[in-house]
Amino acid sequence: MWWYRALHARLCARLAAIDGPILDAGCGTGGLLARLGAGDLYGLEYAHDAAARAGAKSAARITRGTVNALPFAGGSFAAIVSADVLCHAAVDPGVALGEFHRVLRPGGLLVVNLPSYQWLASAHDRRVHNARRSTAGGLRADLAAAGFTDIRARYWNFLLLPLMIMQRKLLASADDAASDVAAFPPWLDATLFAVTEAERWLSCPWPAGGSILATAIRA
Repeated sequence: MWWYRALHARLCARLAAIDGPILDAGCGTGGLLARLGAGDLYGLEYAHDAAARAGAKSAARITRGTVNALPFAGGSFAAIVSADVLCHAAVDPGVALGEFHRVLRPGGLLVVNLPSYQWLASAHDRRVHNARRSTAGGLRADLAAAGFTDIRARYWNFLLLPLMIMQRKLLASADDAASDVAAFPPWLDATLFAVTEAERWLSCPWPAGGSILATAIRA
């Protein structure tokens, strides 16, 4: 799906220079780990079936567990990536960020993606168990409170934000509406991905967007 290709392209770019073990905290079925390819890769996933698929799909070492209590020793990783996990209903964001800080090495990189704006919450969020959406400023504050430094948080998916608002608030506003995660016609999938790629290569500090991508360093 275009959305995951767009997200993974951004995450892989942030992780490209990492020399050392990388943890995908909340790896799902392993799409990002497969995209990262070779390397010292680890995945953490709570759901049994998703963890099994991640292990089959990637070369990473997959562990079952929760980001609220990471089953790894302190200072284990050079980088941690967590994509749309801190927003999940089963996650305590403050506790999880504290755990990320604990298991990162000094100087280690944290990469976090989150959905933006609580007012944009919809049936899609309920379908995927999102309990909260954030802002760039709010995410920066949470990262600082957890002890991270050199924090950078930017919105992305700005160009498609009007379509997202129309879809979430008008076309699929009913409580029982389906999730936005679905198969798209190939021409539409390619078009939406092309828009996100154009936005990525423009590399502007967008004033808004459907998601927030943040990086931070464990001091």
